[in-house]
Amino acid sequence: MIIILIVFAVTGSATMYARKGVFHLLGITADTSLWVRITLYILIIFPAYQILFLVVGTLFGQFKFAWNFEKKVFGRFRFIKRKKRIAG
Repeated sequence: MIIILIVFAVTGSATMYARKGVFHLLGITADTSLWVRITLYILIIFPAYQILFLVVGTLFGQFKFAWNFEKKVFGRFRFIKRKKRIAG
């Protein structure tokens, strides 16, 4: 259990460092429009977190847990999409 919590903590920290680097490369600063920053934040952070979670989980010997967690996360997106089709 402790290792899983460490994996989440390391992944979150690594994702923030990755965001800083990508924003710096793209020239995104505090002066950039809030909507641009929020949009790029979502588009960059979500995939970066998912990839880093698998990498960090593997490094800590928790690939099976990380993979099952990722399948669960993406399974929820399919459920949301299906739910909209049924309601629409």
